[in-house]
Amino acid sequence: MIILRMKGGLGNQMFQYAMGRSLSLRTGQPLGLDLRHYDRAREHGYAMGQYDLAATVLEGADLPALPRKNPVAYAFSKVTGRFPPLLREKSLGFDPEIAGHTGPAWLEGYFQSERYFSDHADTIRAELTPASSPDPENARWLAEIEQERNAVSLHVRRGDYVRNLKFAAHHGSCTPEYYARALEHVTERMGATPVVYVFSDEPDWVVANMPLPGEVKVVRHNDAKRNYEDIRLMSACRHHIIANSSFSWWGAWMNPRTDKVVAAPDTWFADPANVNPDIWAQGWTRIKG
Repeated sequence: MIILRMKGGLGNQMFQYAMGRSLSLRTGQPLGLDLRHYDRAREHGYAMGQYDLAATVLEGADLPALPRKNPVAYAFSKVTGRFPPLLREKSLGFDPEIAGHTGPAWLEGYFQSERYFSDHADTIRAELTPASSPDPENARWLAEIEQERNAVSLHVRRGDYVRNLKFAAHHGSCTPEYYARALEHVTERMGATPVVYVFSDEPDWVVANMPLPGEVKVVRHNDAKRNYEDIRLMSACRHHIIANSSFSWWGAWMNPRTDKVVAAPDTWFADPANVNPDIWAQGWTRIKG
């Protein structure tokens, strides 16, 4: 079996599932999810319940002991071979050793690269589409976006990237200058005037601090419990301007159109010690911020 130690928010969980599911398909092994990271209160909880996943949530005796919490039991499980050893990604970028692993595995990492799962893109997109139909408000937005040929999603991530000092130092947030350059690029590539659909965890800040040209529509009705609906709406847009956030990464990647234009920040992490050269999907344009 392949066991995934899930962690982080929705975008991170989607990366982890996509990698694990693709590895499961390549090796023919079942996929299990280890959710113990969420046993205590965190900024982000487990958020994959709205998807029809090809995976089993493991509990109790079906899970290996945690190395730090119970090192003796963990060592015993390794010796007996009841559970596979824990394998962690070696860096923030694509890890060929994990991608090429063929046996049972207990995996931990963020796996933020489409290189892990691009060969199963259709399956991943299908399984990461919410299983339930959108509610009336989201259905109205979805119908409008799908009919708008010049729809461009624009995501501004603030929240924990600004409030949490550790996250702010690690991630940082994209500047208004980045969004201006990105919108100019997308408009030029489109050859038409875009209708910009703004998604943000702080929509009032965007309205007050980021005047955008043309027709702008702010999507603000989904709370954190329904953030998957924002990803569904973003993915329905024709083109995308994303933040340095796995959340809008998925909003853009879930759009299956081959002619989409995606503008992404050239610098993904504020801390120069953190580098992921594989975060940008094939065909996306990196814009300096």
